[in-house]
Amino acid sequence: MAAATLSEAYWPKSDSAGGSLLRNVLLVMAGVAAMAIAAKIRVPFWPVPMTMQTFVVLTVGAAYGARLGAGTMLAYMLVGAMGFDIFTSSSAETNGIAYMMGGTGGYLVGFVLAAFVLGKLAQAGWDRSVPKMAGAMLIGNALIYLPGVLWLGALYAADKGWDWVIKWGLTNFIVADALKLALAAALLPLLWRARR
Repeated sequence: MAAATLSEAYWPKSDSAGGSLLRNVLLVMAGVAAMAIAAKIRVPFWPVPMTMQTFVVLTVGAAYGARLGAGTMLAYMLVGAMGFDIFTSSSAETNGIAYMMGGTGGYLVGFVLAAFVLGKLAQAGWDRSVPKMAGAMLIGNALIYLPGVLWLGALYAADKGWDWVIKWGLTNFIVADALKLALAAALLPLLWRARR
């Protein structure tokens, strides 16, 4: 049977329940580690915290599939909720649930939505071609921004106005995310071709 996702193509599911569980646990751990590392890699001259997290969210979702991709993002949030310093602007002093309820809370919810939908689209074959993968990445980015901007607005729009929310929650990220989107849209089809 043909692999439905890139992770299955490179690491096929085991016939045993124990083997499948171990595979999934290791993939989730790798995804959480990638998210934690990506959160701390920042471009210093950008006006807002620009990291590689959206790239990791979208590629993990597409490579793992809907359930495992969304599960990985939920595991990332769970580890962060326990107080580990794995979020973009978290620290030893500012972490856990308190951090997650701040300005980035909506984006964290968006990570789960985007990973799930990217996984569904990849399982439908969208990750085999660059144009379809680019479309999937646009959808994924929209799913990250929608709850992110809405939550930021709920916190700050009354004091700062929606212009401020849109600027600091969306428009400052567009150029950087377009570059990450292009990279991810090219990478996954290339990995499929390499596997074949």
